[in-house]
Amino acid sequence: MHALEGGCHCGNIAVTYRTTVAPEDARPRACQCTFCRKHATRAVSDPAGSLEIRVVDPAAMSRYRFGTGSADFLVCRTCGVYVAAFMADPDDAHGYATLMANALDAHARYPAAEPTSYAGEQVHAKRERRRRVWTPAVLRQAG
Repeated sequence: MHALEGGCHCGNIAVTYRTTVAPEDARPRACQCTFCRKHATRAVSDPAGSLEIRVVDPAAMSRYRFGTGSADFLVCRTCGVYVAAFMADPDDAHGYATLMANALDAHARYPAAEPTSYAGEQVHAKRERRRRVWTPAVLRQAG
């Protein structure tokens, strides 16, 4: 198991990513939606891993939603870094997340992202895919 640390530039959002996949062996995804293209995403996830997201000041974190509104795109309001997309799951004790490799301290170890399109995916199918592919995650907020 690999334990990787990271977060946003100012430190308001921090992550610990535990993964069975070495960064060099990962297959980052570059979602082709307009939001992800503007952020040059390299999304990684491991359904056999875990992700802890810690937020120091929740007021300084944006939970941006668009499209189907089925996930929160966690962006630091202070430094502007897009760290992860988080989907709360009422059927599980945890949520699921996809992490931006660029937010990890070990970002340089990750290969280039492969373009991926989820256009036309219905909300139910999107949630099911995320449960299968994204990383089990917890979102901890101070205060």
